[in-house]
Amino acid sequence: MPTLTRAEAAERASVVDVETYHVDLDVTADGDTFRSRAVVRFRAEAGAATFLEFEPVEIISISLNGTPVDPASVGDGRLSLTGLAASNELTVEAVMRYSIDGEGLHRYTDPADGNVYLYQHLFINNGGRVLPCFDQPDLKASWQVSVVAPEDWTVATNGMLVSRDGGRWEFAPTERISTYLASLIAGRYHVRTDEHDGIPLALYARAALAEHLDAEADEIFEITKQCLDRFHEMFEIRYPFGHYQQAFAPEFNFGAMEYPGLVVFRDEYIPRSVITESEREQRANVIAHEMAHMWFGDLVTMAWWDDLWLNESFAEYLGTRVASEATRFHGTWTTFAMHRKAWGLRADQRPSTHPVAPSEVTDTDAALLNFDGISYAKGAAVLKQLVAWLGDEAFLAGLNAHFEAHAYGNATLADLLSALSKASGRDLSGWAEVWLRRAQVNTLRTEVRTDGANYAEVAVVQTAPADYPTLRPHRVGLGLFDKGADGTVVRRRQLEVELDASGRTVITELAGEPAAALLLLNDGDLTYAKIRLDDASAAAVPLLLPLIDDSLARAVIWAATLDAVVDGERPVAELVTLVLAALPMETEVVIVEDVLRATRGLVDRYATAETRPAALELVAQATDRLLAASPAGSSGQLAAARGLIGATAEVSRLRGWLAGESVPAGLVVDADLRWLLHYRLAVLGASGQEAIDAELDSDRSASGEQWAARCRAALPEPAAKDAAWNAVVADGSLSNRLAELTAAGFWQPEQLGLLAGYVERYFAEMPEMMRVRKGMSAERAAMAAYPDVAVSEQTRRLAAELLEQPGLSPILRRVVQDADDDMRRALAARG
Repeated sequence: MPTLTRAEAAERASVVDVETYHVDLDVTADGDTFRSRAVVRFRAEAGAATFLEFEPVEIISISLNGTPVDPASVGDGRLSLTGLAASNELTVEAVMRYSIDGEGLHRYTDPADGNVYLYQHLFINNGGRVLPCFDQPDLKASWQVSVVAPEDWTVATNGMLVSRDGGRWEFAPTERISTYLASLIAGRYHVRTDEHDGIPLALYARAALAEHLDAEADEIFEITKQCLDRFHEMFEIRYPFGHYQQAFAPEFNFGAMEYPGLVVFRDEYIPRSVITESEREQRANVIAHEMAHMWFGDLVTMAWWDDLWLNESFAEYLGTRVASEATRFHGTWTTFAMHRKAWGLRADQRPSTHPVAPSEVTDTDAALLNFDGISYAKGAAVLKQLVAWLGDEAFLAGLNAHFEAHAYGNATLADLLSALSKASGRDLSGWAEVWLRRAQVNTLRTEVRTDGANYAEVAVVQTAPADYPTLRPHRVGLGLFDKGADGTVVRRRQLEVELDASGRTVITELAGEPAAALLLLNDGDLTYAKIRLDDASAAAVPLLLPLIDDSLARAVIWAATLDAVVDGERPVAELVTLVLAALPMETEVVIVEDVLRATRGLVDRYATAETRPAALELVAQATDRLLAASPAGSSGQLAAARGLIGATAEVSRLRGWLAGESVPAGLVVDADLRWLLHYRLAVLGASGQEAIDAELDSDRSASGEQWAARCRAALPEPAAKDAAWNAVVADGSLSNRLAELTAAGFWQPEQLGLLAGYVERYFAEMPEMMRVRKGMSAERAAMAAYPDVAVSEQTRRLAAELLEQPGLSPILRRVVQDADDDMRRALAARG
């Protein structure tokens, strides 16, 4: 999987213009290979030379314009061609290898029934693992696919089905799309179909998930139809790719991928156990996100990976917005404020920070690293503020002009800004320079001076890191909250103000106003910034937070509180106290889940070995109170139960729930909750291999196999740790998902004495792991296996030594740099 540089891509695009791919795959053979026959038609500069990405196991034949090509022209993942004609036809037959890393053509055998499933994922630079192709986003072409598969299989692609004769499937040519968007699934998939507004709809899932897909199909179809209707209201070009199919595939690396005509999701989105309403909201948001890509990314595609934000920032913004406007999930902006924006803020402060729209992405390796919270969440937050500034009418007019100008082609940042500027009558160059071209984040703080009971002066102070000194214009809300005589908290006033880039803006409208019990900066979550409250407001949070009825306001307060703890400005003990005081009264499930997830991570890393047990006990008490207060069978009850299982050390209670004893009324101890109980018991040393094997015997499923791998890795036994470590680092036969989950179960704060030797092993052995695993699979395994709970100066020293090594994988370099920066914060907080 060689990297492609931007310079090479530009040179190739100046030489060739791709017209069509006709791909004929035979997936009937047993074993780890398949046959691929590809006919690639392209125009070129006569007499020129070029290359295609191509990684065959065996070459059967190659011909260019009817003349045989020497197989020696294939090497280092490329097929080199010389003596091109003005019009060319390349025909290649080869044997290719299935993957187990989620890229290329991934092959999976379901442990539930032995059925085999395939899905194609050519993302960024994996097209050559299926066929020879010009694998860059600006060389778009029409794709026509044929597949020979076992007769009892189902096959689907981007294109509409034309005919089926036994095991041979023929599909219609697509519109012009980029190579990374070519999609295919094959196997004994269970299918549900529907239709909406003239668009054929379909859902696919493994046969073992058939009953669960049937149970979820009505909701998924409903959300799909609602989102299609809303996008058709917003955009003048209707959905442009014929049918709209959604497949739920095993071991998919992303949450989902926006293949036109055949979107692929990881199949965890078809739950087999009870899930919370916030998890259903997340699925709706992902459905809307991928649908937004049909316009942003598929209809109009970035010319190169430096404009990734044209795909992901817009899909993140529009997915959140459309899910809120079109489906029953009206709280998606609360989720964005609580969860997604925090992801962006964390990424933006790490050593690997980069602009939303960087001026240079040198190659495809660098491009992979930019699929982060900056390209997704920061970009979406910036767009939300831009819409507030331009107005929705001008914003949508600009988008529609952009689609009209570049449909089925490629575009750049300059193209989009031109369309938006023309539609709005505003020059966006200054806005783009500070928000899109410059990295890092500003901090906004309120400074309050009172004169008795009234405000004498309220100012918002903006600062920036010394290495990234850019100050930016912001539009923010200020909310004044008071406690009423009846004990409720009311928002007395909300105003929106413009902050300039001077660094300090006095809010003249508040002079003489009675001082509020809590002055909430960024009320409404309009801007992208780190938020700090004034001292009096911060002191009032524990008393007032549980009584505020606006979930978005609560999310802003929680996010600011968590961020202050991450920065070491407030102690983790104070956070745990707030969790105990406020979380048992929280009604928004996503806030409960995110606060518990973030708090648990901070307790594990910021609390010392001496203080951590007490902190976890307070978290357990908070979840126990929430569990008691939640209605039977509610999402809140399930979220509280999961949080309690993760925090408690009360082994007898965990075992009792597994045995069906003293389970709260309405709580279903189903397959996944049983595994969560086993996992916590394994961490505490109160379970063993025998119990895990017994549970797996009763749950021979993909989920059961993955849970068992994580539980085995969590066992506090030398043999279990050694087996888990070797599986992640050296076992190239372990699939992407099993490697990631094994690594995720390995490091436990309760087991640091047992794990001490593995700290050095990580830094010594992880470079070799990067040769065993590739791409996103390698990145996720390296992140999950990092010794982030081994908080010490020694860990930092070992990280520094590794980073000095020449030739270090850029993926591993970024993982270590960012994880080491997190450890720097943890050590500072402990100090």
